[in-house]
Amino acid sequence: MNEVSAARPEPEAERHASWLELFFDLVAVAGVAQIAHLLHGEPGPSDLGMYVLLFLALWTAWICFTLYGNVAGEGTHARTVLAAMFGMAVMAAAVSGVHDGDHGQARAFALAYVLIRLLANRAWEFRREILVDWPAAQMSLGVVPWIVSLWVHEPARYWLWALGIALDLYVTFSVSARGIVQSREAHRRREKRRARGRDENRAPRHEGPVSLAAARADHLSERLGLFVIIVLGEGVAQMIDAASEAEWTRRLYAFAVAGFFLLVALWSLSFRHGYAGVPHLTARSLPARAALPLHCFVSGCLAALAAGLGAAVEHLHSLPTGTRWLLCSSLAGYFLLSGLASLRHATLERRWLPAVALPCSTLPLLIAAFGARLATVTVVWLLVAITMWPTYYESRWAKSARAAAASATT
Repeated sequence: MNEVSAARPEPEAERHASWLELFFDLVAVAGVAQIAHLLHGEPGPSDLGMYVLLFLALWTAWICFTLYGNVAGEGTHARTVLAAMFGMAVMAAAVSGVHDGDHGQARAFALAYVLIRLLANRAWEFRREILVDWPAAQMSLGVVPWIVSLWVHEPARYWLWALGIALDLYVTFSVSARGIVQSREAHRRREKRRARGRDENRAPRHEGPVSLAAARADHLSERLGLFVIIVLGEGVAQMIDAASEAEWTRRLYAFAVAGFFLLVALWSLSFRHGYAGVPHLTARSLPARAALPLHCFVSGCLAALAAGLGAAVEHLHSLPTGTRWLLCSSLAGYFLLSGLASLRHATLERRWLPAVALPCSTLPLLIAAFGARLATVTVVWLLVAITMWPTYYESRWAKSARAAAASATT
């Protein structure tokens, strides 16, 4: 009898996020806020690199336990999730110290990350399951460089962290969960044979079969969408926080309206024209191994844009070069990822990429390169217009499609 079972079927009834999961997501609010503050002022390449590295680490820690709660459902161990939540809180609190080069806080950040990953691995071992959608959640290969970094100073420490994240991505896209199960079963059979050789009268310890687990798509999309809502909310919070300390002038009023319209347009694209917070993504159009990194990068772009909006309040006349590039390039990255998601969108026409995805990805970069003399409010309104173009194009195309169908039937 084969001990490797197939992935469990999804339950018919859709399960929503529990109170424990929503409580756990609160720590993501603090983490995103702390990491977004790294891009305040006039961020340089080193600040951007630190932001990317710490955001990837926070998102990885969050997704490990998001997937655990998604699969475990009512069997989720509250103490395990709360312990991970405390670890993520430590990571969030240490972000500022990591950026400032504080060795003690950098070690605390790395140690908290390591313990969270090992805790996630232990949770999956207890369940005797291998996660098909994200096997890196229970493999320790990417954690090894983080462990080594506990005894290493900057800048080598940060290169080790980047190596750990890269190894996780390698595991995600190259390692088969079914292969992991078969490898573990083969190892267990070898241990049985060795035990028989040592003592024929002593029966080897039987740990039970390892099965494959699949994430529930509906519940997972809700959690992923909540994370994007958190990131968009951070944009609102950044503007409110900066405006509370600025002089309230007509420029500030105009900027507040423009920034609010930009965030609303992004919300509409991500949810009314997207799935799980990713624009132009549809349910099951991509495997989870591809959809999850896409969600991570989209969220990272939105968090960077939120930080740019907060920084722009301090420069209402004209944007510094670094802030202008931050705002525009983060929006360009958002639309670039949107274009990748649209490649698997069955209902989008062929002209979508050249008519929408390409201009929306390139125009923000042109504004960043040649918009040094533009007023801050003008830059933001131009970004609003770019963001609203996909929705306008879709509605116009749908209207023409309906007219063509009506004329064909008459």
